[in-house]
Amino acid sequence: QVQLVESGGGLVQAGDSLRLSCAASGRTFSSFAMGWFRQAPGKEREFVAAISRNGFSTSYKDSTKGRFTISRDNAANTVYLQINSLKPEDTAVYSCAAQHASSLTDTYSASRMYDYWGQGTQVTVSS
Repeated sequence: QVQLVESGGGLVQAGDSLRLSCAASGRTFSSFAMGWFRQAPGKEREFVAAISRNGFSTSYKDSTKGRFTISRDNAANTVYLQINSLKPEDTAVYSCAAQHASSLTDTYSASRMYDYWGQGTQVTVSS
């Protein structure tokens, strides 16, 4: 089991930046590939970004490339999502997810690949 707790969301203006954090506890963090997903009101959950167990590989939803950066600190058991130049369409609940992966370098964009989920943190961007 691993517990995931997100933080860092809030109400911001368009053009602002946020750094979301996801703190993990319960099992060895470095054994998990991590991902961020978001769900806007009335829409399905969508993939945002993912990072491999060792942090050397990352992947992004095409529309977020250049504005979103995922990173991890295995010593601190935390994964981050830096979001720059926020837009109103970024408004959503952002959740992190963990997959107990054998590969050190693979990333995963499909939500069905993940074993554990956090409760999410709300990001609201006003225009």
